[in-house]
Amino acid sequence: MRPPPLPAVHLPAADCEQDVSISQQLHRAAQAEFPSPLPVIESFDTSAAPPEGAPDLKRTRRRKDAAIDLSKVDRLPPHSLEAEQGVLGCMLLDPNTAIGTCVEKFKSRRDAADTAKSNRFDSPAPSPHAGAAAAFYDLRHQSLYETLVTMYDAKEAIDIITLRQRLKDKGQLDAIGGVAYLTALVDATPSPANLPFYADIVVEKHLLRRMISTCSSVIGRIYDEEQQGDVESLLDEVEKEVLHISEEREETVSLVMKDLVHKAIQQIEEFHSRQGQTTGLSTGFTDLDKMTTGFHPGEMIVIAARPSMGKTSVAMNIAEHVAMDLKLPVGVFSLEMSADSLVLRMLCSRARVNLRDIREGFLAERDFPKLTAVAGKMAGSPLFIDDTASLSILQLRAKARRMHQQHGIKLFVIDYLQLLRSTAKRAENRQQEIADISQGIKALAKELKVPIIVLAQLNRELEKRGPGEKPKLSDLRESGSIEQDADLVGLLYKPKLGKDEEEEPPDQSSYDAVPVNLLIAKQRNGPTGDVHLTFLKGFTRFENAAKVANEDAPGE
Repeated sequence: MRPPPLPAVHLPAADCEQDVSISQQLHRAAQAEFPSPLPVIESFDTSAAPPEGAPDLKRTRRRKDAAIDLSKVDRLPPHSLEAEQGVLGCMLLDPNTAIGTCVEKFKSRRDAADTAKSNRFDSPAPSPHAGAAAAFYDLRHQSLYETLVTMYDAKEAIDIITLRQRLKDKGQLDAIGGVAYLTALVDATPSPANLPFYADIVVEKHLLRRMISTCSSVIGRIYDEEQQGDVESLLDEVEKEVLHISEEREETVSLVMKDLVHKAIQQIEEFHSRQGQTTGLSTGFTDLDKMTTGFHPGEMIVIAARPSMGKTSVAMNIAEHVAMDLKLPVGVFSLEMSADSLVLRMLCSRARVNLRDIREGFLAERDFPKLTAVAGKMAGSPLFIDDTASLSILQLRAKARRMHQQHGIKLFVIDYLQLLRSTAKRAENRQQEIADISQGIKALAKELKVPIIVLAQLNRELEKRGPGEKPKLSDLRESGSIEQDADLVGLLYKPKLGKDEEEEPPDQSSYDAVPVNLLIAKQRNGPTGDVHLTFLKGFTRFENAAKVANEDAPGE
């Protein structure tokens, strides 16, 4: 129920000049905080004759960063004076409870400095609560809110009498409307129990005004010729501004330890009921699942290797398992290979058909049924591939959000990190660019609450140490913050050969199984160590080492 409107406050004739001052301040504040989204067009002087040889054209240009004057528009920014009055009335009726609630609701906004610059009622110094008070549209209400919260912080008694005295000491009592207005605020408020509803309305209107201000600023920058050439950077800034406004709607709630412990016990019981089963997203590799308990929401998993070591194959084997066996949606960003090449490789890998034979035209008759069966199953799987080349981290985030919203993606794969571009202006070198990209991917995983597998390159230092040497985290090319941001880092390498083993001959059959280790060099919530896999070269497929050994064993 909305409270009845407050009665009009009639000030004495002596206060008319003060009323004019308040109106002027309201007008100036509206101009400063809510510039118009429409540019002003300034025409050239066309009365003068054009220079000799120049075409006589009537031209116009747009003034940079120009904004329309809101005083000339028949619309006011979104606001609800009744809701603002209801909030202040609740703060006066039940100060101990209501003011604490308002402090939580009206967080100190990022535009606090801009609000303070307006210096309401010529206050000598900006209040520390000016940012939160910006949620109120009426300047009188902003000043009242700041005063009430200041008194609350100082543990002063709060009622109409003490508030009147504080406002009088600050020279703001008459500007606000005197005791009559304070009394009207209390009389017009039905019950302090309605405070959450009033506060929600005030916050929503404030967010709408923030959106107007942000859009106006963006349009002004778009018309700025100096910024038109850097469209991606401008898009990134716009996205951040809009996301920040969206985040302001989310209330941060302090969790009680009792609730946290109860939730932890529930997780323990859930883990116990699974009796060693994978608690996260299964990878299809038994030993990897045992060491990691699967990939969990919000995790950034980095799989790195030197070129041609199979990092794309292992990632796509995991994606294939999740999409085709678990039947969960998977999103793949392939910056290196085309979608056609990737699907052809997956098809041959799943059907266990030699890809080289297909490319050379020597496909055996027995392979056709296998390819047909796998193709039918793969066509119905929830696997989505984007092979846009040279993506920026901004474009990738936008595509991932859209894909997640449309298909409910449970796992993302990015192939590979060093091919992404950064849009950060501050990046002075490639290390800073990679750090910006890595941080963006980690933030995306947390935002979408899904695991993201990111492929990366190892540098040449690994090869200088000799064949079979274990890679290190420091071998990550342009590592920067990759190892810091990642929750899990797996490094693919071929282990050293034993005394009885020989190096692979150049003409080795592509059907041979090659032992490959995935070294878990970092795991935020688990152990580190080697995971033993087998790489089937002809099929570009990784398998569990034990599974390949059993398949190769002679039958009984």
